Amino acid sequence: MAEPAGSARMPRWLPRALVLALTLYACFQLGSWAFHQLIGLLINILIAFFVALAIEPAVGRMAARGMRRGLATFLVFFAVLIAGAGFVFLLGSMLAGQIVQIVEDFPQYLDSVIKWINDTFSTQLSRVEVQDSLLRSDWLRRYVQNSASGVLDISATVLGGLFQVLTIFLFSFYFAADGPRLRRALCSVLPPARQTEVLRAWEIAVDKTGGYIYSRGLMALISGGAHYVLLEILGVPYAPALAVWVGLVSQFIPTIGTYLAGALPMLIAFTVNPWYALWVLGFVVVYQQFENYVLQPKLTSKTVDIHPAVAFGSVVAGTALLGAVGALVAIPAVATLQAFLGAYVKRYEVTDDPRVHGHRHRGGRTLRRMRDVLGKKRDAPGAGKNAPAEAAHEAEPPEGAAREGEPPVGGPPAAGGPSAGDPPDEPGAGPGTDGPGRPA
Repeated sequence: MAEPAGSARMPRWLPRALVLALTLYACFQLGSWAFHQLIGLLINILIAFFVALAIEPAVGRMAARGMRRGLATFLVFFAVLIAGAGFVFLLGSMLAGQIVQIVEDFPQYLDSVIKWINDTFSTQLSRVEVQDSLLRSDWLRRYVQNSASGVLDISATVLGGLFQVLTIFLFSFYFAADGPRLRRALCSVLPPARQTEVLRAWEIAVDKTGGYIYSRGLMALISGGAHYVLLEILGVPYAPALAVWVGLVSQFIPTIGTYLAGALPMLIAFTVNPWYALWVLGFVVVYQQFENYVLQPKLTSKTVDIHPAVAFGSVVAGTALLGAVGALVAIPAVATLQAFLGAYVKRYEVTDDPRVHGHRHRGGRTLRRMRDVLGKKRDAPGAGKNAPAEAAHEAEPPEGAAREGEPPVGGPPAAGGPSAGDPPDEPGAGPGTDGPGRPA
């Protein structure tokens, strides 16, 4: 039966296009779901990769001396573990001691507060009444109940953190110990030109990440030593633990690490003497300026040389993308990218234009003109004490050149002089004689 005229018929490609579109949409949804499910694992792998890059210089040096890479990696991680355990022990002992001291001194603090309230507002409060009202209050009962229920959440968080640390440790160990094997596996699927670029990128990443850790570790050591001396002079308790806290937190937590690091020593110093807290605050501010303008440029000029604005922007972007992890890996990642672009991006000489170089001071142009004038005077004939000798030396022809009226050595005779075939002059003959030996 013939179709009626003017009726529309479905194109043959439309069903296939619909099936393809639905398939792509399903694949996209599946990939998005898998990515969100694996985001934690991917972040751990990223952290492990940067940890492997950071310890690669130390592992490479030990492997170059004949040690197996697995053993070298284990020794590096063991040293890091010992240092971390010591830091946690010192910090934990300090916090525990401060908590015990606060609990023991709490009645004295409460008496001083009650005395101030009674003197200021003419009341008749007593410590016993305040303690009874606090113990019988509803908010304290609710707080204890919430704290008891939150113990399980804290335990789950601690266990999750330990599992995350173990995952990062395992991946970083494999990345560092089997680094050459991983690079060979990656290069085996690439053409030779691409292999060179990948290996070059790997070297840049190792150099910048290792340099970042080295410079930050050295600045942490210097900062901790300086603050330790100050805290010992002031007599602040737990000076070694506070010095380690200041050194590590101020250097390895970008942007806000300095303020977090200085807050704890100020608090401990305030418990000893309120004026000591001001001394610590002033020292932290002065040392931070010294570090920013003197110490850091010298240590990071050859390792992680990036502009402070770029560093701040990278930290903000990393925090927005990956949280605290992004803040930690942002600076070495940007330094690696900057070094990679600097190695492969072609650069040209910048034109000498005020719009590019900015407005120059008049003093610089005036000094340049004065130098030019002095240089011209110094180079002019007759300038200086040795001017006649210098002028005579300049007027003297070079060796082998013909003086005025003499033939050049090995060259044609001078104009008016005897040729090579003429007989030699008789003795005494010359322009002032008339024959041999007779005056004109």
